[in-house]
Amino acid sequence: MVPADKEALRKLVTDRTNDIYEDLTPQLIMMIDQTKKNSKLTDAEKNDEITLHMMGYVKSCTTEVIIDVLSEILNL
Repeated sequence: MVPADKEALRKLVTDRTNDIYEDLTPQLIMMIDQTKKNSKLTDAEKNDEITLHMMGYVKSCTTEVIIDVLSEILNL
């Protein structure tokens, strides 16, 4: 579906964003749990690792949203 106006594009992006964040959340939770249980890391290192996981999660989600929306608009 090619959005006809800015509101339709906003809805498409919002819907895709919600779907992708929900799809990728279990992976993030798993990585955070593994990091919290890693006894080789100090608390500060665990916090740093979790921050990196979160940044990677947002980046991955954003990339997937862009790809999905453009694919739909371009009929790929």
